[in-house]
Amino acid sequence: MKNLSLIGSTGSVGKSTLDVISRHPDRFRVVALGGGSNLEELARQAEAFRPELVSSTDPGAGAFLRERLGAACPEVMVGEEGAVAVAAHPAAEMLVSAIVGAAGMVPTYAAVSAGKTVALANKESLVAAGELMMSRAREKGSTLLPVDSEHNALHQCLRGSEGMEVRRLILTASGGPFRGRTRAQLDAVTSKEALRHPTWTMGPKITIDSATLMNKGLEVIEARWLFDVPAERIEVLVHPQSTVHSLVEFIDGSMLAQLGVTDMRHPIQYALTYPERWESPLAPLDLAATGRLDFERPDRVTFPCLELGYRALAAGGTAPAVLNAANEVAVKCFLEGRLTFHDIPAVIEETLSRHAGPPARSIEDVLDADRGARRAATESARRLSSVSR
Repeated sequence: MKNLSLIGSTGSVGKSTLDVISRHPDRFRVVALGGGSNLEELARQAEAFRPELVSSTDPGAGAFLRERLGAACPEVMVGEEGAVAVAAHPAAEMLVSAIVGAAGMVPTYAAVSAGKTVALANKESLVAAGELMMSRAREKGSTLLPVDSEHNALHQCLRGSEGMEVRRLILTASGGPFRGRTRAQLDAVTSKEALRHPTWTMGPKITIDSATLMNKGLEVIEARWLFDVPAERIEVLVHPQSTVHSLVEFIDGSMLAQLGVTDMRHPIQYALTYPERWESPLAPLDLAATGRLDFERPDRVTFPCLELGYRALAAGGTAPAVLNAANEVAVKCFLEGRLTFHDIPAVIEETLSRHAGPPARSIEDVLDADRGARRAATESARRLSSVSR
């Protein structure tokens, strides 16, 4: 029986994780759950999995859950303190980090510092604090297993390989809902259009990141730290079928690719059961029905967010944290109708350009850079919003 804690339980990946866990009640036990502000969903999860501890971003979670669950209510904590307590729960062997955004960084670092295995769906932890996170993992004997489908695919392709054998890591991208459009054609697109992802069902923030290709910029940074491969050996290819999740090219020119259906429960189960593989109830990939696999180079001019990801990685220090924070602010403003689609990279680039790029010597340095970037990005967004009106 493997004891698990989960942060981000009420989000898309969190709910998929609990679905996987529920299919193996004799092998997994949830000891702590951390969710968002959907308290009714969190209450249902607490009823189903009976954790020892529950946390929420909602300060009213304690009163709600005690009334809703009665005598069966577990210990309840709120805010970042609660998420950290869930992540580092002493009974948990593994944390599934599924919080979206920089909010997942501190609790994930706490789990790593406690020496736990981390099934990582929160890419922002490695984007903002990759060097610190991996250094801490080596120091504490913690293992990070990627849940993102692309990095999970790379992990599978690299099993048993030596680093010196690898020439390139190739991350695939669906291209999002606007693949093939010109910059002019994107002038008036709405958030509703941007949320219509062609192959994956995800939360709103990551779906917008897919539409701008920022998701790939963030994933390049994540891959650099997860697999200790420099940026110049990490490439992105657009693959609209989303069937090949990523590829590895070796020094002899051969390639390994991981293929599968577009269902996050596959990479989640792989991470939860590693190094074993268990049978899955999901239907296998039907290659004959898939028919064709297309690949093309990304349009970095029309979708400049990918280039901004490489730029932040090259700058190093706290620049990736600034990139991530500015993107979170810009995406939120776009979803609220205060910015245009083109304003998203504009806000990020302006914020990056104003950043002095101090080193990331500690998590506190990263958090300071994050806060400063959010203030700068908010001001940039406010100015662009007034101009667009």
